[in-house]
Amino acid sequence: MLTLADVLNALIEQRPEWANQVITDAVVDSRQVIPGALFVAMPGEQVDGHNYIADAFDRGASFAFVQQDLPEGIPVLDLRGSPRLEQSSIPEVPFALRVEDTLTALQQAAGSWRRQLDLRVIGITGSVGKSTTKELVASVLDQRYSTLKNPGNLNNEIGLPLTLLRLSAGHRRAVLEMGLYVPGEIAFLCDLAQPHMGVITNVGTVHAERAGSQEAIARGKAELVEALPPAPEGVAILNYDDPLVRGMAEKTEARVFYYGLDPQADLWADQVEGLGLDGIRFRLHYRGETLHLRIPLIGRHSVHTALRAAAVGLNDGLSWQEIIKGLRSGHTQLRLVAVRAEGGALLLDDTYNASPQSSLAALNMLDEMDGRKVAVLGDMLELGPYEKEGHWKVGLRAAEVADVLITIGDRSRQIAIAARRAGFPMNKITEFENSKQAIEHLQGRLDEDDVVLVKGSRGMQMDRIVATLEARQ
Repeated sequence: MLTLADVLNALIEQRPEWANQVITDAVVDSRQVIPGALFVAMPGEQVDGHNYIADAFDRGASFAFVQQDLPEGIPVLDLRGSPRLEQSSIPEVPFALRVEDTLTALQQAAGSWRRQLDLRVIGITGSVGKSTTKELVASVLDQRYSTLKNPGNLNNEIGLPLTLLRLSAGHRRAVLEMGLYVPGEIAFLCDLAQPHMGVITNVGTVHAERAGSQEAIARGKAELVEALPPAPEGVAILNYDDPLVRGMAEKTEARVFYYGLDPQADLWADQVEGLGLDGIRFRLHYRGETLHLRIPLIGRHSVHTALRAAAVGLNDGLSWQEIIKGLRSGHTQLRLVAVRAEGGALLLDDTYNASPQSSLAALNMLDEMDGRKVAVLGDMLELGPYEKEGHWKVGLRAAEVADVLITIGDRSRQIAIAARRAGFPMNKITEFENSKQAIEHLQGRLDEDDVVLVKGSRGMQMDRIVATLEARQ
């Protein structure tokens, strides 16, 4: 278990014998504190964690990282300048640890703790499908090993260190999702996590507004495979169907393992059949062996998620029995939720976020469903120079799939324009400025046999549509 001595050793290279208190968790939100936790007070424009030190201690935190002066009455141990610690000068628990920068202290503690543990780490990145892949990979590995994964979307410079501090000596595998917002970020996360295996899902245009071009995004994602150890210890699991991902093989000294729908891949699938809400069916091929599988992931695009998880299992020595059990168990459909509206219409809630790739996948899933298909599509944000092209592609696909098209936001007007240009009836398209207007339009207009896909970026508040229309139990 992580102790105060481990933290002090990371920050000031001292491991006092008296600092044997166990740290049960590390959090940045005082509401998530459990007894014995380390609370990291993060300064921010909207909320400053230093204002919640007392609340964290009241909830049972033993320690807190702080970088500001605190009100009188809160004991503080000043670690600046690497002081020599004497037991007689140590405050009684709980107390704050004063550091120069709380984020840096968190990262130093996490990186040091990771290096003390003997386990294999699987890093996962890509534009779409990271979280679902993380869940399914963890489900597969958990069939044999005690496995830790990032909770939720803790995949950045704050969330990943928090996850690392939750590791214990009993964990044999860690599955870590890594997000990219700016170049160099994944390289930094890899320096903390020390991955042995890297999985790349795809390279899309999401976050292009911040990261730059699609090629710049590819370079950022490739930082994961560049950080892997050489073969045979290091393994890069790459999407053969994505040319930008396939090309990353040239940037790693790790052993390359391809997955995809192309027979040239090491692990590949064909005869993929969408079964609606009942999952997908497909054939899996590996080294001349063929397996027929049916798993509870929704949408034909989910076959790539299954391939990634199976690839990790194969490269970690698991049997097919273990891999298949892992693919079929656990809650892995994180983003999309199917609920009923008042009157019986089926609402496909895919409102977590949106990119052109994920929106096209969602429309492909809608295409598998029976009934009148209603596509409610909102703006896709942060696409940068790909904004018009991305919305246009979604509009063209919506014209092929949907019976009714509703768009929300200025950017999504390009979806409507593209659909009209593709021959979609004008009287079947309705454009709104915000989700509130769409709710008012949809209420009372949905029939029992309708299937309604709701998809858009979080900033468009698309989740309010589902929340309002969902039938109350």
